Amino acid sequence: MIGSKAPEISNFEWLNTDKSLTLKELNGYIIVLDFWTYCCINCMHMINTLQNIEEIYSNKPVVVIGIHSAKFYNEQIKENVKQAIERYEIKHPVVLDKDMKIWRAYGVNAWPTIVIIDPKGYIIYKQAGEGQDEYIKDTIDTLLARHRIVKEPFKLKNNIKNKRILSFPAKISFNNEMLAIADSNNNRVLIASVDGKIEEIVGGEKGFMDGELENARFHKPQSVLWLDNKIYVADTWNHALREIDLKKKIVKTLAGNGQEGFYLTSNDAHYALLNSPWDLAFKDSYLYIAMAGLHQIWRYDIERERIEVFAGNGYEGLMDGSIEEAEFAQPSGLSISDDKLYVADSETSSIRAIDLKDEIVKTIVGKDLFIFGYKDGRLSDALLQHPMGLDINDERIYVADTYNHAIRVIYNNSIYTLISSNIKCTPEECNTLMLYEPTGIKYYKRRLYISDTNNHLIRVYNLDTNILDTLKIRE
Repeated sequence: MIGSKAPEISNFEWLNTDKSLTLKELNGYIIVLDFWTYCCINCMHMINTLQNIEEIYSNKPVVVIGIHSAKFYNEQIKENVKQAIERYEIKHPVVLDKDMKIWRAYGVNAWPTIVIIDPKGYIIYKQAGEGQDEYIKDTIDTLLARHRIVKEPFKLKNNIKNKRILSFPAKISFNNEMLAIADSNNNRVLIASVDGKIEEIVGGEKGFMDGELENARFHKPQSVLWLDNKIYVADTWNHALREIDLKKKIVKTLAGNGQEGFYLTSNDAHYALLNSPWDLAFKDSYLYIAMAGLHQIWRYDIERERIEVFAGNGYEGLMDGSIEEAEFAQPSGLSISDDKLYVADSETSSIRAIDLKDEIVKTIVGKDLFIFGYKDGRLSDALLQHPMGLDINDERIYVADTYNHAIRVIYNNSIYTLISSNIKCTPEECNTLMLYEPTGIKYYKRRLYISDTNNHLIRVYNLDTNILDTLKIRE
């Protein structure tokens, strides 16, 4: 493939641009193709790399194009990809490679994969995986030096983003008639009453800064956990664990320095590097962390300020057994009941359970990385699609089955659907807004509070009346 003419990408649907493009039209430019799928944590990291590349070469004849080749059924839908483009703040055009034709034409076999095409239309670079920053820059710099490129920087108009009260809200947490919301794309944490009145706003600008509540900065936080006078925050795109002290009115960093880590560098939390922490749970002085980017569960000792890998060998997959040998794949949701830690293991479309006493991992429902769907019934036969949140109460596990836009319930060795857009309803009932990629769920006083992420809302489901309503967030 290296050295061959790049296959054309024109006869496909284009997103995030005011016009379609062809490689012929782009002859004379350096083209960086990013093969990605929006569920993939490594692809999210690559988007950050490409945003940096776009800034560095903003005045050079360099064009970045995303090739979205979907893994899950849900990711094949145009509107869902558009939501992902907005969520990840992608500025370059994206091609919808729905049937993976471009993927096959370029011989790609992993997400993400970067392909670089020289100004004459030949493939001169192809590599899978993240951590390619320097290789990409070196290749572009070499091409700029080797070719006399007279093209002007290529400019396209991308999607305009609208400011919302909530923007892709993630996990929520409760404390004495109050709730905290990880308002991820607004880069802040909201503290509100259970009826939706905002009492405090922490952060609000993209960045990484400790200090007073209004001056603190976050970057796409995905989880909050409220314990007494403190709210712990999984500051996901800063690769950090943060603490909001409501008594002292300050934010401080407990672990992580804003840089992505690829393994545990130190048990002293002040020096440890994290990788996309996605959710938090608490028991016996430990904060358990879904370390999505490393496919592991970590835990932070609040009293000793120490951090360690708790479960998962770091390989991406579905394997049960001891906590040392078990495999996870992008764990994204946590919930603790008694001595068990339940995990929404999104990339394997499964729900796992870790016995905190015996330190054994077992799969409750789910089969493998590429086996997913929508099926109720016995757990041995049931299927989920990229679940990202869960909560347990009264022996029932409530699951935010994200890519099925549903709330499912695991109980008595089976699973059933509680809320779904697939359920038939009367015209009057169908006026109710259905869920759109929910990622967080919490049980509170016979109600389920749901982060309806792509609808930019918090929904409330009354378990006694079976009514789904919207929480009115207001100043």
